[in-house]
Amino acid sequence: MTFSEKYSEYTDKINAALEKAVKTSDEITYRAMAYSLLAGGKRVRPVIVMACCEALGGDMGLALKYGCAIEMIHTYSLIHDDLPCMDNDSLRRGRPTNHMVYGEAQALLAGDGLLNLAAEHISGAEPHNAEKDIRAVAHLFGNSGAMGMIGGQADDIFAETHEATRELVEKIHHRKTGALIRAAGELGAVAAGAEADFFRDYTVHLGLAFQIRDDILDVESSAEQLGKSNSDADNNKATFVSVYGIDEAKLRLERETALALSAVEPLGEKGAFLRELADYLLKRDK
Repeated sequence: MTFSEKYSEYTDKINAALEKAVKTSDEITYRAMAYSLLAGGKRVRPVIVMACCEALGGDMGLALKYGCAIEMIHTYSLIHDDLPCMDNDSLRRGRPTNHMVYGEAQALLAGDGLLNLAAEHISGAEPHNAEKDIRAVAHLFGNSGAMGMIGGQADDIFAETHEATRELVEKIHHRKTGALIRAAGELGAVAAGAEADFFRDYTVHLGLAFQIRDDILDVESSAEQLGKSNSDADNNKATFVSVYGIDEAKLRLERETALALSAVEPLGEKGAFLRELADYLLKRDK
């Protein structure tokens, strides 16, 4: 099976499970939740969960469940990130953002709903494994909380009105984007019954490379290509490009990708998809 075919196999399962999870009610909040959750996207984080689990020969049913939960967290963060009090974006993935369709208050509640649904899904959806489910909740919410993703968002806002140092940009990227990608590796390892930090080196470097690539694309691609309304420069964001320059950012991207590749080299053929994923993310154009 080619990388593309395997990626599609993962995303087909993820998309079907997400649709099942969110289309359980016709309440307006659920409609707003579904609007963003089912809007497509690369599903990178749940794919990492499933690929890490499969590389270790783990329980793919648990991996799918945990992957759906991490995508719910990621989507809620995007809904909130787009709000007028944050980045004030009117487009996401080429469509009007949640608050442009449902209003600011309902969008806020849709994000809250997805945050809660992630916990409900881990604890309530099948298959069940109490010990692993508890570990999964701890790792997912630990990485997405105030010491992880939310803390990174706070740093990101702080940087809009303060000097964007290299240290601050690294901190933002490791928390705002990197924390959920680290969580994906941890959830995959938990589903496989391995130590949670089994893929830590891989996901730390992959997460940083992922965000550096985003920073580069924000400069080199149009808003239409990226499907969004505002650029990082428009929002005075601290990025690798703004503090390192485009050339050094590209060199760092290649270095972080190489480190991610080497981290899973000991897995041999079992790590082939993870290595191809790192290369795919290095070269993506949106």
